[in-house]
Formats: sequence, structure tokens, C-alpha cells
Amino acid sequence: MPRPLDIACLQTRPMPCFASALDEVIPLAEAAVQAGADMLFLPEYCGGLKSDGHKLRPPAAPEEEHPFLQEICEFAQARKIWINVGSIAVTGPDGRILNRGLMIDDQGRIRGRYDKIHLFDVALSDYEVYRESETVAPGNAAVVHDTPFAAIGHTICYDLRFPQLFRDLACAGAQIITCPAAFTKRTGEAHWHILNRARAIENTCFVVSSCAIGPIPGGGESYGHSLVVNPWGEVLADGGHLPGVVKARIDLEQVTRTSARIPSLTHGRSFHSATKKTDRSVA
Repeated sequence: MPRPLDIACLQTRPMPCFASALDEVIPLAEAAVQAGADMLFLPEYCGGLKSDGHKLRPPAAPEEEHPFLQEICEFAQARKIWINVGSIAVTGPDGRILNRGLMIDDQGRIRGRYDKIHLFDVALSDYEVYRESETVAPGNAAVVHDTPFAAIGHTICYDLRFPQLFRDLACAGAQIITCPAAFTKRTGEAHWHILNRARAIENTCFVVSSCAIGPIPGGGESYGHSLVVNPWGEVLADGGHLPGVVKARIDLEQVTRTSARIPSLTHGRSFHSATKKTDRSVA
């Protein structure tokens, strides 16, 4: 029987540049390692995030020379720790960036990549508008990371609202699905907890969601409340509204036990898609 897994979410503040992002992350990572974490989970845009009106403008660089990523890989190697880099901004092929998450092993090697599929193009009000697709190119592939601890599906932020992606990852064997985020404070207060719990319940897996906390330089605010949710939908850890290390011990056997009780992953059936209704009323 596998031993319990000690994980830590790093609840960091959005920082405007690589250097300040590292200054925010590294002390928390050190504290998590000292506390005995087997794996670290970082938020979306943990390598830096700022905004310009309705556009997100995170600092970006090519992956092979990304200053934040290089430092995190060196930290992972030095501390012999696996790190899920929630996402960083990587220079893309068409003038836009890629919102890319990575899995780093305990030798500092990149073991997997996920480019965010669903982009945050929403208008929460007349003055709170986001158009992520103006600066970010979407990914097109679901990803499950193979680690010594568990199979870990990777999603990012707005992906949380698309249950089919989570179901695909769970059916591909993911025991943990991570959803790093910089969820807005407004939508977080309304939907963050219930969406994370729903994704865990639906897919009988753990959901680990490290979320940035606090104002975004240039405008906007992240919600925080990094969460670890078990397959029964119970919240094992909640990061609240302050920066810090959010620790949890998870028993991966609970995935097997829960899916045996409610084997919903095996009960899916094909069906004809609904067609749009037309108005047949007579004037």
C-alpha cells in the first residue's frame, strides 16, 4: 500500500517581473521542503503577472532560457523535490504567449508540459473585462503527468469551468488533478470552492488547486484560497486570504475506495446531442 503523500501549495502574490516572482516563491518553497513536503504545487503565472487594462501582460521568455523556470529547476535538483509549476508565460510562435504549466522532477528535469486550453475571455461588468486570447495562444492537448507518487492531470484556472476536460483526465488515469489559478476575487467568491469540489466529486479524484492571492500589478485581484479537495468532495486544506504554504496529507487509496463506491467513471453512455430549440409559437 502506498504511503500517504505530503503536498504543499504555495499561495503566492502576483509579481510584475521574474526577479520579484522568485523572491516570492523561493522562501515559501524552502519552508515547504523543511516541513516535509514530497511535492510542491505553484499557482498560475507564478513566474510573474501584471495587467494592462483588460489584457494580461505576464513577463515572458522562451522556455529554454526562462529565468524563473531555470531557478525553479535548480531548486528542485538541489532540494530533491518534485515541483508542479502551475504556469508561466512562455514565448509563443505567433507573437502571443503560451500559458504553460510544467512538471519538474527531483533532478531538475522537465517531465511534462501543459498549455492552457480554455482562455479567459469574459466581461464581468462594464469595467471588469478580460481578453486572455488577445495575448495568449490556446493549447490543444490534455496532459497527465507520470510521477512516482501519482498520475497527475494538469489544468489551469478557467479550465475549471469545463468538466469534460477533467473527465478526460480522470478516465486517462489521473488520481490527482491540479488546477493552478489566478482566479479573480469576484468569481472566486462566487464559484471557486463549489467548482473545485464538484470536479473532485464528479471524477472521484483529488483536486489540488494552488491559487495566487492579492492585487495584480496594473489592475485586478486574485482570490487565493488554495484548495486540496478529496474524492468525496471534502476540503482538506484552504489557504485563506494570505500568502503562505498550504499543506495537506493525502491518501491515494481513497481514489480507489471512492471509485468503488460510486463508479461513475465507468457509467458514461453515448447519446444524441441536444439540438437548439426554435421558437414555434404562432404570432
